[in-house]
Amino acid sequence: MINVTKTYLPSFEEYTAVLKRAWDKGWITNNGELVQELEAKQKDYLGVENFLFTNNGTLPLQMALKVFNITKEVITTPFSYVATTNAILWQGCKPVFADIHPETFNIDASKIEDLITPDTQAILATHVYGIPCDVDAIASIAKKHGLKVIYDGAHAFGCVLNGKSLLSYGDIATCSFHATKLFHTVEGGCIISKDVEIARQLMLYRQFGHEYNDYFSEGVNGKNSEFHAAMGLCVLPKIDAIIAERKRISVQYDAAFSSFIQRPLMNDTLVYNYGYYPVVFETELRLLSVVESLKQKGISGRRYFYPSLNELPYLQKQRCPISEDISRRVLCLPLYVGLQQKEIETIIEWTSKIMEPC
Repeated sequence: MINVTKTYLPSFEEYTAVLKRAWDKGWITNNGELVQELEAKQKDYLGVENFLFTNNGTLPLQMALKVFNITKEVITTPFSYVATTNAILWQGCKPVFADIHPETFNIDASKIEDLITPDTQAILATHVYGIPCDVDAIASIAKKHGLKVIYDGAHAFGCVLNGKSLLSYGDIATCSFHATKLFHTVEGGCIISKDVEIARQLMLYRQFGHEYNDYFSEGVNGKNSEFHAAMGLCVLPKIDAIIAERKRISVQYDAAFSSFIQRPLMNDTLVYNYGYYPVVFETELRLLSVVESLKQKGISGRRYFYPSLNELPYLQKQRCPISEDISRRVLCLPLYVGLQQKEIETIIEWTSKIMEPC
């Protein structure tokens, strides 16, 4: 089976050599030396000041809402992974969906202001597929209305906009380091804040609200282990090569499909990470035909992201017609380091048979 993605793994010997440093000391959790080293190297790689390594990419979204005392309405995107919406709900807030831009698939900044009410406290937007939101327009709206801006950057690691990491935008940005991501720590994530005092409070939230015997606030267990940090320390030096290989495969897809597919529009100043390869079909029926055709050849595509989050069965319905339409027609094709040339050619051949205009 050719899956839509495959976890990049260093050699077992390389991984255990790093892990042995923690093993020999017997210090395997509670902000160990490998965690501290990974945080320092990530600060340098991303060019950010306040970086906290966490145990997943969802809890940081909840921590971000908590640290800003967001308890009411949050304007957000309907086109993302369900964790984005669930974090808002889990914190007892109300998600208010702004429909997406038909070309970028990100939250449409021009639709945000009409949704602002006296209860609106924040904007939580996703850089979908690593493509930047309209960060300038969102920042302007937030400043005008006194709102906080939180970016779900789960897809954005390695993306650079205007010479800065995409994770450096917003009051807080978060990222996922799940095994499906191009940079991963098996399970993990991070939270990045511009403000030093906010960063300290987030650090306390991550470790039950205390340092040793000094207790400062409520908190949760958002820490991560030396086992996970060791994986990150092995993968991080390879990230440029990983992105380059994913770009090589994406370029082949582009050459094969460019005349008859819709792809999300990217900013000209974006240095992209090639984390996903989404294609949009003319109809949902055609998408389902491609899925079945690929399945017969042992190839798995993935409907990232379906359904549109405003249609989740446990929410009061809000209409987002563009997101609803795109979510029914978008499919991500296999893209990962280790995808063989013969496999790439098979994916192109069998996808093209259905995608080509009649």
